Amino acid sequence: MDTTSRLLMLLEVIERGSFAKAAESRNIDRSVISKQISRLEDELGVRLLNRTTRSFSLTAAGAEMVKKAAELRDLLSDTVRLAENYHQEPRGTLKITSSSIIGKRYIQPVINDFQKRFPQVEVELRLDDRLIDLVSEGYDLAFRVGEPKDSSFIARKIARNRMLLLASPEFIETYGMPKQVEDLKELPAASYSSPSKRIGGIRYRNADGDIIEQNIKSVFRANDAEVLLMKAISGNAYVLAPAFILDDEVKRGDLVPILTDMELLDYSAVYAVYPHRDLPVRTRLFFDAMREYIGKDIPIWEANIPDFDTMYKS
Repeated sequence: MDTTSRLLMLLEVIERGSFAKAAESRNIDRSVISKQISRLEDELGVRLLNRTTRSFSLTAAGAEMVKKAAELRDLLSDTVRLAENYHQEPRGTLKITSSSIIGKRYIQPVINDFQKRFPQVEVELRLDDRLIDLVSEGYDLAFRVGEPKDSSFIARKIARNRMLLLASPEFIETYGMPKQVEDLKELPAASYSSPSKRIGGIRYRNADGDIIEQNIKSVFRANDAEVLLMKAISGNAYVLAPAFILDDEVKRGDLVPILTDMELLDYSAVYAVYPHRDLPVRTRLFFDAMREYIGKDIPIWEANIPDFDTMYKS
């Protein structure tokens, strides 16, 4: 291993916060990381880390080296992208991350077609609802609900994300068909909840144009959209859901849209996020393929809901 590789390894240790996490990402033993950092210190003739049995901290020299390592990684990435863009045929590895349901429903079909068209491109897809550090983990493209807070990334909206209220026929038989949103206040609801996001109410626009949030009585919370749909289908909770999580539950009659005359506010849109404006050919082509598959105006998932264009609008 050369000095450049060791510098990048040091950068990864700092970004991930531990030797163990850096070793896990590289699928190597922690002792290998520790040994290579020690060799880097010997090569440079300076101590980079102050280590104890449980933690470490950067020395002043180490902090400078980490800055240079980040610049070096950017330079290497730019060089590789520049070279790849000279290829007429896209090739190499395309690393993509997304939430589980978007990946399974909408990204995987595009990957299948894409690799038939461009067999020299390898694809690595990671399905994870937590936010991934695109740069430190080497991802080319992420698909996320909501615009990223990190302004250093490029984010492009690829689809709107309309909401709807759903209940099963059994739920309606038990509790009656709601006539107004206030009727839902004391009825059992299933809602999305994760460490980074929690749905606690129904946001809508009233007849006066004011934005209102009606609290819900959540009796079941989960961080998985398919589980929430299963709960609603069971008949003992309604659910406020984004349209993209639906398959054919409405078409089959398992779930019924309720209070369709009210104007629900859209949820955060679906975005494609990438770390560099100058995309490699394979990334740009895949991004274009995703936009084509999802649809530029009306997203593909809205076709799963009959007459959806007449619901939840002013």
